[in-house]
Amino acid sequence: MLNLFKKFWSEESGQGMAEYGLILALIAVVVIGALTAIGTGILNNFNGVANALGGSTTSP
Repeated sequence: MLNLFKKFWSEESGQGMAEYGLILALIAVVVIGALTAIGTGILNNFNGVANALGGSTTSP
């Protein structure tokens, strides 16, 4: 029984998959943040152009 616990403790086959999952989650958070910032900037640019042309603007 003790040997079985030692085997499970030293086995690292699932470690790589967990690391890939954490890296993927971090990349997703960065991409979502970047797209949110870019989207807000683009919305402000379109609203500025619409105001300059005399149109009305609506924000989603």
